Amino acid sequence: MKNYEELNAWLLDRTIAFAKAHRHPELRDRTVWEAFEAERGSLVPYRGRFDGFHGVQAAVSKTCLVRFDSNRYSVTASAVGRPVEIRAYADRIEIRQEGRIVGEHTRGFGREQTIYDPWHYVPVLARKPGALRNGAPFKDWVLPSGLERVRRKLDTSPDGGRQMVDILTAVLSDGLPAVESACLEALGEGVHSADVILNILARAREPVRPITIMTPDALRLRHEPVADCARYDNLRRAL
Repeated sequence: MKNYEELNAWLLDRTIAFAKAHRHPELRDRTVWEAFEAERGSLVPYRGRFDGFHGVQAAVSKTCLVRFDSNRYSVTASAVGRPVEIRAYADRIEIRQEGRIVGEHTRGFGREQTIYDPWHYVPVLARKPGALRNGAPFKDWVLPSGLERVRRKLDTSPDGGRQMVDILTAVLSDGLPAVESACLEALGEGVHSADVILNILARAREPVRPITIMTPDALRLRHEPVADCARYDNLRRAL
């Protein structure tokens, strides 16, 4: 089995198959499945997955990491300096601060592993753009195709790192789909600079112009004024 979803699906199939193939231990004239079907209407409705987790409090290090069960997990940079609650599920780690999720990861079962989400460190790049090239959180970072193509093209520019940081920072305010779309639009025009991509994003944020209100016939002018500047000369002569 590759994951818990596949395991649960397999268990459900096997359970149903067993119930249909075996007699009920007390109601011998029907199968377990038939007895279940007869009782289904009287059962309590399903309320959703049981939120079963092991919760612990933890501190956030200056490198945006929390430690749980011999491993370290990253959280968003804004969470540094305040305690968090770690919720350890069977397959994932959820990290909350004041009710807000500040980190989610697939749970690691090794030892002394450090599990990063590069997006947690994007705000830090504004102060240390060189970390994008050499920082551990960004090693082998797989970006969407448009962003990755822009990144490769900017690698040849002297200030390419700073430009890429500006583009990645825009994801925090505009969202990844919008920035990816802006990158693809810029590449389609044969350009890839941060100024162009940020300009595309700014134009996309501009409010839609209101629809021109049609003037009802009852309010239309019957005698539209004539633009005649000679009337001002007449007023001057009158004075």
